[in-house]
Amino acid sequence: MNIQEEIKRFPLFERVKHDKDINVYIEEQNKSLYSMGFTEHSFAHIGVVAERTAYILDTLGADDHTIDLALTAAWMHDLGNIINRTDHSQSGALMTFYLLDKMGVPSTDIAPIIRAIGNHDEGSGIPVSNMAAALIIADKSDVRRSRVQDDESNYDIHDRVNYSVRSSKLKINQEHTAIKLKLEIDTRYGEIGEYFEIFLERMLLCRKAANFLKMDFNLIINERTLM
Repeated sequence: MNIQEEIKRFPLFERVKHDKDINVYIEEQNKSLYSMGFTEHSFAHIGVVAERTAYILDTLGADDHTIDLALTAAWMHDLGNIINRTDHSQSGALMTFYLLDKMGVPSTDIAPIIRAIGNHDEGSGIPVSNMAAALIIADKSDVRRSRVQDDESNYDIHDRVNYSVRSSKLKINQEHTAIKLKLEIDTRYGEIGEYFEIFLERMLLCRKAANFLKMDFNLIINERTLM
């Protein structure tokens, strides 16, 4: 699904995507993470997460309204980082409630959005709905070279692993029984073992999310199935 071409199908997402206040918070939360040495969490990241969230739900037969709400959740899911990285999913859900309520969005639409945002992160996140499950997988599968924000001389293990990823593809099979994250890693920059060292908890959460959607989760790195 090309969200850029189909955005008018999703009226709430279109409003949120062009809301100046929301986009200020997105820019500022990424500045906070940059100062702490985190990878990119700005418009490129939330764009990937939005595309993948919509792809998962659309492939599984969700209606346009559900996808509209899911796209909104994806766009706003990291707002809480502006307050603190710790528990950012919960603080982000509260920020999202306030911003959407101020926009006049009905509670019946706000509720599934903040439920998904509040459960998207590892540690406390649980796939409590199809929307939450799709958001988890979309968020945790976004590993790529262009997420690295630091200078090479300051790379830590997160930077090395992200920089090593030459290709990242997320696909659901035709039978809708499995969702596959396929990565190509240049081991000159990061080893497969390092990927698991920092992302194992996230991949296990992806597996829980896929199971909630009645699918298996497969991680394939350099043509080897590792999960």
